[in-house]
Amino acid sequence: MRVLVAGIGNLFCGDDGFGPEVVRRLAASGTLPEEVRAVDYGIRGMHLAYDLLEGYDALVIVDALPGDGNPGTLAVLEVGEGDLGVGAFDPHGMAPVAVLASLSDLGGSLPPTYVVGCRPADLSDRIGLSDEVEAAVPDAMEAVLAVLRERVPALDGAG
Repeated sequence: MRVLVAGIGNLFCGDDGFGPEVVRRLAASGTLPEEVRAVDYGIRGMHLAYDLLEGYDALVIVDALPGDGNPGTLAVLEVGEGDLGVGAFDPHGMAPVAVLASLSDLGGSLPPTYVVGCRPADLSDRIGLSDEVEAAVPDAMEAVLAVLRERVPALDGAG
């Protein structure tokens, strides 16, 4: 069993750096099982796509979620191929839907995929999370561990 936890986002755009920050803290915490690899992909979509071709049994994406909602609100979503639609894959950027949708074109397949997302408050050009999103980071870390425990059966007891 191999699971990839992928932090996605641009740390130079305020709360868009949520995913990389959560993954960085998870990796440093020592709470992830050895079967779990945590990586800050930032905006490197091609890197994520090629890593997924190595054959992971599950994927957990941590990212800022678009749309309306109170800043700092967390959501856990399950994503399947039918949810992806079509996106333009940019080898120099990160469009998660396009990256995941391109896997079959690259010879791979989408593993069971979960998203731990947070509604942003501020996506302006700056480094650092807003107070609302910063406050959500510990809960997001626990949400990732809960996904591993509850939705990836081979990892029962993770974290």
